[in-house]
Amino acid sequence: MDFNNIVPGMTFEKEFIVEEGDTATHFGNDHVPVFASPRLISWIEGTAIGTVLPFLPDGWETVGTSFNLDHLAATPVGMKVRVVTELTEVKGKLLTFHVKAYDEVDKICEGTHGRAIIELKKFLSRVNEKGKTAK
Repeated sequence: MDFNNIVPGMTFEKEFIVEEGDTATHFGNDHVPVFASPRLISWIEGTAIGTVLPFLPDGWETVGTSFNLDHLAATPVGMKVRVVTELTEVKGKLLTFHVKAYDEVDKICEGTHGRAIIELKKFLSRVNEKGKTAK
């Protein structure tokens, strides 16, 4: 399968509002009611997916493979967060994104995120077989 339409320089961005369920308190850090890194990672993944999903053939998706992120500043509940992804490298089915996130005051995150292009049916078949061996 050829993915010539997925090229470095592609960008995408999404905006979110930090809610109570997005805080560190919700993720087990009971006394820190600020935007949590695990939620930030999920928003980065979703934004990176949005960068390339319109260009993938039917039956193909991407999965996360790596994160190298600095969470630079805390964000309170109620504030907007804007996540920006730029595809910087394509090596076959391996994609590297430069990512940044901003709240209404600060840059709150910067780093890289890796994703792999997968044929969903084959991928799920392998995962299901793996699940059978664990029983």
